Amino acid sequence: MTVPSAAASATSALDEIKAFLPCPTPQRWIENALENQRVMLVDHANCEKKAASTALSLINRYTDNFELLNKMSRLAREEMRHFEQVIALMKRRKIPYEHVAASRYAAGLRDLARRDDPDKLVDVLIIGAFIEARSCERFALLAPHLDAELEKFYMSLLKSEARHYQDYLKLAKTAAGAKSIDDRIELIAQRERELIESPDTQFRFHSGPVA
Repeated sequence: MTVPSAAASATSALDEIKAFLPCPTPQRWIENALENQRVMLVDHANCEKKAASTALSLINRYTDNFELLNKMSRLAREEMRHFEQVIALMKRRKIPYEHVAASRYAAGLRDLARRDDPDKLVDVLIIGAFIEARSCERFALLAPHLDAELEKFYMSLLKSEARHYQDYLKLAKTAAGAKSIDDRIELIAQRERELIESPDTQFRFHSGPVA
């Protein structure tokens, strides 16, 4: 029996993510990132911290959901580990951890979340899946253009980010029970595409392209 290599598994997961996302990241955004690597790293650190915070918030709110508790606990630990790795990179590169305003991306997606559970939980989890999937796609797109240290680091994140996307999506399906979540995925995908493709005023890790 042939055991898939780590690289093959990552490629397979990335293919799944590309099929899930409504559009590819615009080439101009990649150019923005390469022109603003200091901001990219600062905002990347912010994204990892916020991802951990979101997982902990779900743990605090949905205490009777043991599958969610286990997956979000692991996710929070991994996101904080990634945060530590990003700030260590920044320290070596003498990049200060300064405040930068958040992009419109996450807030723009969360505007679509319904107000009452279980519908609210389903939407929040689907939104989490999109955020993790888009992060994974962008790590893979950026890695070949970066210096050796950053390329290795960003490639190392693909496996965990892909699993986070899968965990969020599975939890959303469980939370929905017998109901299909396809219509919610389609609705949120439309907004995600708008946010990713439309011009933005400032570069961030999840921004649209900046002219």
